[in-house]
Amino acid sequence: MSDSLSEKTLDSKLIYDGRVVHLYLDTVQLPNGNSAKREIVRHPGAVAVVPLDADGNVILVSQYRHAAGRILLEIPAGTLNPGEDPDVCAVRELQEEIGQKPGKLQKLGRIYLATGYRTEYIHLYLATKLVESRLHMDEDEFIEVSRLSIDEVIRRIQTGEIADAKTISAIMMVRSLPA
Repeated sequence: MSDSLSEKTLDSKLIYDGRVVHLYLDTVQLPNGNSAKREIVRHPGAVAVVPLDADGNVILVSQYRHAAGRILLEIPAGTLNPGEDPDVCAVRELQEEIGQKPGKLQKLGRIYLATGYRTEYIHLYLATKLVESRLHMDEDEFIEVSRLSIDEVIRRIQTGEIADAKTISAIMMVRSLPA
């Protein structure tokens, strides 16, 4: 890739400083020398985990997502704490959201969700050999847990019932793993 497409940040102003996200208005210099404004949501990053039970079912969570205005069916996920190792966060999120701890945790890859305005980088995992181990959920989380075969998850992705990008990406990665 050529550096000739890069933009240089000339100025960055914090517009909103939230608990999880921080909104900046950046002024950048374009490759042709002109300047432009970029609204950037800075996020500390996250993890998302495909938990497979002993029967090969995917454990999913349903929760209301205010930004989407609906209940979404997703894999367990959560935001990284400052300085937190993604592996540690993945284990913690599984314990909080589905009450399971992985005996084996395998990295699948990493993805950006919306690179036009957002820095969030999500670490994707596969968790197997699950054992019961519950941590308390966050106060503002209300979750229902379900188990579906991977074929049923794929069917629901194809019909649009599962529309969450991190879930779709991680499931496709798991689906492409050698048997």
